Amino acid sequence: MFGLILAGFVCRRTGVLGPNAAPELNRFVVWLALPALLFDVMAHASWQQFNQPAFVATFALACGGIFGLILILRILSGRHLVDASVDAIAASYPNTGYVGFPLCMIVFGPASLTPTTIASILVVCVLFAAGIILIELGLQTEKRPHHIAFAVVRSLARNPLIVSPIAGLVMAATHLPVPAAAEAFLKLLSSAASPCALVSLGLFLAEKPTVPETKIDRGSWLLTGSKLILQPILTWWLADRVFALSQQLVEMAVILAALPTGTGPYMLAEFYQREARVASRTILLSTIGSVVSLSLLLTVLFHHRS
Repeated sequence: MFGLILAGFVCRRTGVLGPNAAPELNRFVVWLALPALLFDVMAHASWQQFNQPAFVATFALACGGIFGLILILRILSGRHLVDASVDAIAASYPNTGYVGFPLCMIVFGPASLTPTTIASILVVCVLFAAGIILIELGLQTEKRPHHIAFAVVRSLARNPLIVSPIAGLVMAATHLPVPAAAEAFLKLLSSAASPCALVSLGLFLAEKPTVPETKIDRGSWLLTGSKLILQPILTWWLADRVFALSQQLVEMAVILAALPTGTGPYMLAEFYQREARVASRTILLSTIGSVVSLSLLLTVLFHHRS
């Protein structure tokens, strides 16, 4: 992950890639690679994967709780609803897809695949969709409620990050198999989502900031602390004290919640042409911080097992 971010950073600083590289590469991710990933995940989902209501409730409430808390705090601090929504996603969006799967496979083995898939679907489809809806609401200037609702629905209907998982869900519900050629097409595009997003992030980080660094740092440290500390604690309380999950599911839920922020918030900020530096700095800080926090968490986990 660091190597891909560094590659984008170096390419921008050395002039190999120009100032338009980051937004154009991000548009590729938003319009092609990520929709392919979302469609593919949902098209292969089954009811058996979702039939863990306590785990679903734990992870959904933990993500939603942090999302709501940061959204309120950022709005109260004077942030526009659109920017506050991006910040809220950055504080509650664990990188389950590209860090969660390999890490949980190492720690828990194949038993982790179903919980990690549930977490990924909740994060990428439900949390992401909620953030997009709030962003679209914040972008509307029409005052009449029914006009606002129509404008939001129209915008969402044209948003590839909303349409693609819904299309995949319809595919899964009808039990139609994805043709082999289409599956190969989706896999190729899906595999490009993470590396291109991380390179795009590196390109963006190489640009000079347009807002004071102190303001960036204050916001990104708040979001990073919420992501790496508050979210795992809330998840543990819900999993262990409220829903009384099995010890292994509690551990999986906490590890997944403690993952660093994924690239989704940055991609949204870029896609909607908002200030993306707080989100990008949060991704960087949480990724660096998670090396320490996840190591400590795994040490405690293994010590408890022994």
